[in-house]
Amino acid sequence: MPIIRVEMFKGRSREQKRELVEALTDAMVNTTGASRDAVWVVLSDVEKEDWGFGGKLGVDKYPG
Repeated sequence: MPIIRVEMFKGRSREQKRELVEALTDAMVNTTGASRDAVWVVLSDVEKEDWGFGGKLGVDKYPG
């Protein structure tokens, strides 16, 4: 069972997540031949203040 994990800033709509899950599933099926029902996608919403990159918190790099 392939598992695709995505961590991203919080704030995407349910519809955006739905489209992302579908697109990632399609890509896995088309690329690897995996069964569509076997592909799991796990989305993790992360607060900007809980991520750091480039020496700064995400909330400082991308306020708002």
